[in-house]
Amino acid sequence: MTVMSEKLLTPIEIGLTAAIVSINGNEPLILTAPGANDELTGLPFGPFDAVSHRTFEIGLRAWVEEQTGLQLGYAEQLYTFGDRGRHTSPGDTGVHVASIGYLALTRIADTASEPNVAGASFEPWYRFFPWEDWRKDKPALIDRDIIPALNTWAAKSDALNLSRALSRADRVRLYFGSDEGAHWDEERVLDRYELLYEAGLVEEARRDGRPAALARRSLPNLGAAMRFDHRRILATAIARLRAKLKYRPVVFELLPAEFTLTDLQRTVEAISGRHLHKQNFRRLVESGALVEPTGEMSTQTGGRPAALFRFRREVLQERPAPGLRVRGRRS
Repeated sequence: MTVMSEKLLTPIEIGLTAAIVSINGNEPLILTAPGANDELTGLPFGPFDAVSHRTFEIGLRAWVEEQTGLQLGYAEQLYTFGDRGRHTSPGDTGVHVASIGYLALTRIADTASEPNVAGASFEPWYRFFPWEDWRKDKPALIDRDIIPALNTWAAKSDALNLSRALSRADRVRLYFGSDEGAHWDEERVLDRYELLYEAGLVEEARRDGRPAALARRSLPNLGAAMRFDHRRILATAIARLRAKLKYRPVVFELLPAEFTLTDLQRTVEAISGRHLHKQNFRRLVESGALVEPTGEMSTQTGGRPAALFRFRREVLQERPAPGLRVRGRRS
C-alpha cells in the first residue's frame, strides 16, 4: 500500500514485517529470508494491500502462507517501525517505508516442509543476540567485550550530556546488570540492543553512519547483523514473548498437543534464556494449574518413560492472567 504526504508529496509504503518464532528441540528459532543482491539476511517482509486485505493481520497471514507455506498460529502486532532511512540511503527522497512489525508463532511439526522461499530458513535467534542466552552460564562476551566498551563510551558521553534522568552509565548498570550481584532482567532485550546501537558497538550502527560506530577502528563480534532495522524488530519480538510468558499461556502455542514437563521446561528456558531449577519449575506449573495429565506415557525421552500432559484450557476462564511467572536472576 502506498500513500502520499500532502505537504511533501513523498510516497509512503506500508509493509508488514514478521518475526516468526518456532522451537526445535531446545532451540528458539526465527524465520529468516535472504536479501536481494547479497544483502544481509532479515525477517520476512511483505506489502500491505489495502484492497485485498481487510486487516493488517489478514494481510500478514496471507502473504506468509503464500511466500513460505507456513500456517501461523498466534500473532500479535508489535510496533510501527518508520524511521527515515530504514529502507533508504542518506539523502534519498524516494519511497518512505513504514513497517508494522508482528510477533507470530508456529510449530515446526505443523509445517509440511521447510519454507518454500529460496534461501529462507529457521535460524537460532541467539545467533543474533548471543548475550541473551544465559541457559548454561553468563555469556563470556558480556564481561569480556560489552561492559568494558560500554563503560568507556558512557564515561566519555555522560560528561557531555547531563539532561537525561538516567545517565548512560546508569543504563549500562540497569540493562546489563554490570554491578556484582545485580539483577538481569531478561525482558530488556530491546533496551540492551538499542544501547549497543547507540554506543556504536553493532554493525547496523556503522552501516547507518552512527558517529560512535564510525569512530571505532573495529567492532566486537556481537552476533550476526540483519538488514534494515530487522534486528531491532526481532529484539522487540523477543522482549514481548519473554514478557508474555508470565501472564499468558503463549508457550503452549509452540508445543505439541501432548508434551512432557521436561519439554515444557526446556521450551520456557529456550525463550527466556535462563536455566530453571527443575523442582521449582514443576511446583510453579502445579500451582498454576496450567496443565493436566493425559494418562499416557512418552517413551521418546531416552530414559525412563515420562508422563504426558496437555494444556488445561479451563484455566482461561478461571483467572485473567494464566502464565508462568518465572523469576529473574542475578548476574
